[in-house]
Amino acid sequence: MIESASGSWYRFILTGTVLGGVLKTPACADSESLQALWVKDLSELSLRSRDILPIVERAREYHNQDSMWHKPILPTVRPHSYLLLRLVVIVRKRANNHVHVLVSEKEDPHIPVCAINPSRSVYTTLKRYMQEVFGAELPPHKPHGVLSMEHSGKPLHEHDGMCLTLLVSVRLALEDVHLADAYTWLELSTGVGNAILDRVSKNMVVPLNVIH
Repeated sequence: MIESASGSWYRFILTGTVLGGVLKTPACADSESLQALWVKDLSELSLRSRDILPIVERAREYHNQDSMWHKPILPTVRPHSYLLLRLVVIVRKRANNHVHVLVSEKEDPHIPVCAINPSRSVYTTLKRYMQEVFGAELPPHKPHGVLSMEHSGKPLHEHDGMCLTLLVSVRLALEDVHLADAYTWLELSTGVGNAILDRVSKNMVVPLNVIH
């Protein structure tokens, strides 16, 4: 899960599996100890904030695997100097039901990407960029979650940015959606189209929780 408040505060939640080691006991404490312990019921603790509770619950759901979930995903090591939002926007064509993806034709054709305003929420950046693509009256659409996150902190202080790739589906048919001149739709092969559609299902992308 990725959480964001404004465009410059982010929290990245990863799950893992314990492979070994032991927790330090008070008897073994040193200057770095945080007195960690395993807890089954968080209500037993006096928490500074309860915002962690839904995150822990979602992690439990992921490990229980009662339904289909996305495969394990790690950040992609790729340097960025800015905070970027890449949009994988998909739509179906009424004539043949094939999946198409939005492409920007500015300079070389590419998947659309824009800078995230650090003083605004990610969804504000999304709305404004979608309005650039589709006009002020946006077609019905749904952001599903994050397909990938790219970041590399090396060299130090030079690559402090990242790129979030967000999956968005348009609910109208391609024939009913109007684009700005610099954008077009690219038809995907059946295999790639079906793979993208699979990610639209529940729990098949990394959730993005934008805190207002």
